[in-house]
Amino acid sequence: MSDTPKSHGAKSHGRLSISASRTPRDLMGPGPRLATAWTAKIITLFPEAFPGVLGHSLTGRALEEGKWALETLRLRDYGKGKHRNVDDTPAGGGAGMVLRADVVGEALEDAARGTPPDRGEWPVLYASPRGKPFDQAMARRLAAGRGLTLLCGRFEGVDERALEEFGVEEVSLGDFVLTGGEIAAQAMLDATIRLLPGVLGNEASTEEESHSNGLLEHPQYTKPATWRGREIPQVLLSGHHGRIADWRRETSEALTAARRPDLWRKYRGEG
Repeated sequence: MSDTPKSHGAKSHGRLSISASRTPRDLMGPGPRLATAWTAKIITLFPEAFPGVLGHSLTGRALEEGKWALETLRLRDYGKGKHRNVDDTPAGGGAGMVLRADVVGEALEDAARGTPPDRGEWPVLYASPRGKPFDQAMARRLAAGRGLTLLCGRFEGVDERALEEFGVEEVSLGDFVLTGGEIAAQAMLDATIRLLPGVLGNEASTEEESHSNGLLEHPQYTKPATWRGREIPQVLLSGHHGRIADWRRETSEALTAARRPDLWRKYRGEG
């Protein structure tokens, strides 16, 4: 097998080209659409996993319309030796394998091409159980930038030296372990992309949903007015907007206090 990286054809998704190649396309270069589009660069062993669910519904439509752009870098293309190895046994012994610093480092260097050096404008993230918890505030921060690079881990993780060298920000979806970072990456991207201008279409909807104001969202109802003996709360049918707003706030507070005491304490400024 040759050590020359194989070229991979681009996957067409509407009017955008979603590529998986060793050298990223210059998404920040000429072209009014790509020059302004919020862009996600994904380093992964499985570029074919993207856009995945992000290619459907509102995020998929926004991708087709150029409201955001996607670039995938195939980690295997940076592998070493005859078999393009990307991992090796952990130093000091132990089970599993660790992604090599030289492999990950080259991928991160390629991903950085054409991106602003300011990590406030373009953060570099790695999905990890030991990272800072991902929340709505982080999604808003990411959406306010120009894009991001997401490193999808596998096996026992990534050589710490690569994370340190490139100032990678570790982010966690929760206290559990996945087999790889691709699912976590899509979840974080979905939460972020939906906040980009024009993606949802109704800006008010992002202001009323769970976590937007530090509380869980109030219960929602729709037709029919009665279903299996269960009725919509009468206040929601009253047409009295002030009472409806009070009911929604009160139920949000009650739900948050009962189900997420950690959020409730934070909301009340106690933690």
